[in-house]
Amino acid sequence: MTECLTEYKALVTPSTRNGHRVFSYTLESHTAAAFGIMNELRLERRLCDVTLRVRYKDLEAVDFVAHKVVLASSSPVFRAMFTNGLRECGMELVPIEGIHPRVMDRLIEFAYTASISVGEKCVIHVMNGAVMYQIDSVVKACCDFLVQQLDPSNAIGIANFAEQISCMELHQKAREYIYMNFSQVATQEEFFNLSHCQLVTLISRDELNVRCESEVFQACVAWVRYDRENRRPYVQALLQAVRCHSLTPNFLQAQLQSLDWDPQCKDYLAQIFQDLTLHKPTKAISWRTPKVPQLIYTAGGYFRQSLSYLEAYNPCTGAWLRLADLQVPRSGLAACVISGLFYAVGGRNNAPDGNMDSNALDCYNPMNNCWLPCAPMSVPRNRIGVGVIDCMIYAVGGSHGCIHHNGVERYDPERDQWQLVAPMLTRRIGVGVAVITRLLYAVGGFDGANRLSSCECYNPEKDEWNPMAPMNTVRSGAGVCSLGNRIFVMGGYDGTNQLNTVERYDVETDTWSFAASMSHRRSALGVTALHGRIYVMGGYDGNTFLDSVECYDPEEDTWSEVTHMTSGRSGVGVAVTMEPCQKELPPCPKSERESGASSPGYQSANSSFSTYNSHRQDGPFGKGA
Repeated sequence: MTECLTEYKALVTPSTRNGHRVFSYTLESHTAAAFGIMNELRLERRLCDVTLRVRYKDLEAVDFVAHKVVLASSSPVFRAMFTNGLRECGMELVPIEGIHPRVMDRLIEFAYTASISVGEKCVIHVMNGAVMYQIDSVVKACCDFLVQQLDPSNAIGIANFAEQISCMELHQKAREYIYMNFSQVATQEEFFNLSHCQLVTLISRDELNVRCESEVFQACVAWVRYDRENRRPYVQALLQAVRCHSLTPNFLQAQLQSLDWDPQCKDYLAQIFQDLTLHKPTKAISWRTPKVPQLIYTAGGYFRQSLSYLEAYNPCTGAWLRLADLQVPRSGLAACVISGLFYAVGGRNNAPDGNMDSNALDCYNPMNNCWLPCAPMSVPRNRIGVGVIDCMIYAVGGSHGCIHHNGVERYDPERDQWQLVAPMLTRRIGVGVAVITRLLYAVGGFDGANRLSSCECYNPEKDEWNPMAPMNTVRSGAGVCSLGNRIFVMGGYDGTNQLNTVERYDVETDTWSFAASMSHRRSALGVTALHGRIYVMGGYDGNTFLDSVECYDPEEDTWSEVTHMTSGRSGVGVAVTMEPCQKELPPCPKSERESGASSPGYQSANSSFSTYNSHRQDGPFGKGA
């Protein structure tokens, strides 16, 4: 053969155009083909240079023949074993312990074929073996599979396993799943098998996604009852981790009457009950902040006529979403959120063919993008104010035709019922409402003759209103919200001009002071607080319906314009709740109002033009607001 090659005289003449040309060729299938042949040789037990004797617990040892070079190419552990001067370097028979033979069989097959098939029952074992031998690609594939399999019944077990094998990615994903689905996880066997330290750590997390803190409390009660005698000593530690100041007095009272706990635990809850009912300012409560994007929702409004829009703004991305319209256009309405559900309350439908003050309460669910009607208020209320105490909506003031209300009523979502409570001391439309330490504050407004600087405070325990220090400026149609232990009042109308000035109220000193003014004059604006900042939206500046959105930073005492609404409008209802589910959704079911059935929530559109015209100057749609 060598002689033939030596005598071979063929000559290749270089191209006359370019004698230095080269070409490259890659056979992409070569690696797979070569490994395929090596796998055939392994299965035929040919050219193999190592035998792995795998022993697991009491099972009989199983031998696997292989090629060291292939094992070393897929696993850093095998590479170190066969190349770093360890005693296994020269061994033909290598004992292996701590891994099931079936798992080793699959990992060896993966080293040759780059393919592995794993079922739910054995994925934990395969992943554990892949971690032992640092086969990262298999670890990642098992991790991705387990993330897809996360369920309330297995999430805690998967999180514990991931922690044991130091797989931080899986551990984080499993914990996030537990936080997001806490209420379902808390009904599963794995939850009841948590140690008290694990449970305290879990319920201490800000990220828990619960509609109400009572869900956390009840989960702890169920955990204690699972093994009452052994777990009673841990009740105090659990109570310290529950955000008990976020519970309602009624709930606490029921627990104090029904639970057979140690006197020390009952005293702790009784003290919190007293703090809440005496409306004591407490140290800053650390609210639950689940990792669900929180959006600012705006409902209804007015531009030439009342609008039915529901839109949501994401301050993190700057994006606006158009969602399911209100079933009836409304402006001068108010909005609030309870347990993630967005409620639109009262208002007025100013339409070309007639005008109708509304007593409607409608509930929007972000999970299905649908509105459903709730029980209507006792009277229509346009330019209403609302606040939430103990998961109940308080509807304050407003107007019905030429009647200016001082009446207040309270809605219980659990019962779908309204109940009248003590009326305000003063009739108020265009009133601003805020809640701090379970006290309801009604600020400013218009009584039918004068714009008001007066304010009053409602105590739900005593069912009474008391006057408080007046603002420095008369205002109706102002934006009002609470932030920390202060109430902020933005803009409004003083009877002559729209305002851009801002006042803040200190509940502890009963005093008002001015804060930085907004860039734009606004009345009939929407306002809400999110992530420690205040957002004001739209309104009327005396000439134009604004689309501008400004944000207030209380640390810097500064305003900045952050975005624009999709169109200018005033008289919107604004509140914050979770991002809506954006999957393809079925059509919203028609309510009785849509299908033409009569409803006590809406009057017939028969108000006279003269009545409407007499109030238009004070509405959020003309000169005054």
